[in-house]
Amino acid sequence: MDKKKSLLLLAGAAAGAVVYNIWKPVKNKLPVVHDFDLERYLGVWYEIARMDFYWEKNLKNVTAEYSLNKDGSIKVVNKGINIRTHKTKQSVGKAKFAADKNQGALKVSFFGPFYSGYHIMHVDDNYDYALVFGDNLDYMWILSRTKTLGTEIRDKYLRYAEQSGYALKDLVWTFQE
Repeated sequence: MDKKKSLLLLAGAAAGAVVYNIWKPVKNKLPVVHDFDLERYLGVWYEIARMDFYWEKNLKNVTAEYSLNKDGSIKVVNKGINIRTHKTKQSVGKAKFAADKNQGALKVSFFGPFYSGYHIMHVDDNYDYALVFGDNLDYMWILSRTKTLGTEIRDKYLRYAEQSGYALKDLVWTFQE
C-alpha cells in the first residue's frame, strides 16, 4: 500500500473514531485503582484477552509497553503480529493522567489531539496482572507480565467485567507464543 493510501486510511480512522465517540458518549463511571503507582505499571505487558476492535483484528503476540517520556507523559507502544500476513503491526501513542496521579485513570492518544479513556480497574499487589476498561463497553483488556494468566485472577476479572456490563461472549483470547 502506498503512503498516500496509508495516510488517507489513518485520517479516515481518526475521523471515524471522533464521530463514533460523539455519537456513543458512554463514559466509564466505575471506580479505578486508587494508590496507583505509575513506576510499577511501566514496562511490558502481554495482552491475555481483549474486546476486539479494528486496530487489533487478527493480531497475536500482542504486547503493550509503557515508558516515561521526557515531558512526563507516558509513551505507549502497542504491537502484535497479524496471523494472516505474519507482519508485525505497531502503533505508538502517548498517555497522561486524566486527573489525580494516584488514580489509574489515564487518557491515551494514537491520533494527535484525540484521547480515549484508559481505566485501570484492577491491578494486583505485585503489578503482575491488570484489568483495563475503555470509555465504553467496546474496550477492555486483561493484561499480564507473563504470557499466561492463572484461573483465579482470570475468573475474578471476568466476573467483574460481566458485572460491569461487558458481553464476555465477545471477548477474544489473545494467542501468545
